[in-house]
Amino acid sequence: MIGKTLKVLDKALSFFEDWTLFISVMVALIALFFNVVLRYGFNYTLAWSEELVREVIIYTTFIGCCAAVKNRSMIKIDASVQLFPKLKTPLTYFSNLVVLIFSVMMMVYGWQMAAMQARTFQKTLILQIPLVYLYAILPLTGVLMFIRTLQVIYQDFRQAEAETEST
Repeated sequence: MIGKTLKVLDKALSFFEDWTLFISVMVALIALFFNVVLRYGFNYTLAWSEELVREVIIYTTFIGCCAAVKNRSMIKIDASVQLFPKLKTPLTYFSNLVVLIFSVMMMVYGWQMAAMQARTFQKTLILQIPLVYLYAILPLTGVLMFIRTLQVIYQDFRQAEAETEST
């Protein structure tokens, strides 16, 4: 039951992550392309283009973290695992626990930051995008990273069960 639910959730989250990353990166590339063409071809610069690209880079970094958790591509120190192979499992669980704590912190403090931006009605300088929309990525990413980490932990438990059954 849990495995099937996590599989459906994985498909939905993967769809969301893949498409939002694709669309946002394409928007940034198109904006940068037009800005370069206008700058060097017509000696005219789009000020909004650079702000848009900056916001897209921030957005894709956070969504990319969720995809990295899924793919087990988060930055790790594996020298200790190479020196002491028996520590691989405990260190993996410790790493997952740290990511869970970090994702909860992102949810809590990200929500507080987004709420503060909602109260102050601040906007970006050029595009006039309300900052609450930009800060809302923090709690959203926290939730996604939390779910992804739970999926990874579940996969690790299933793999450990399969290894103990086979021996």
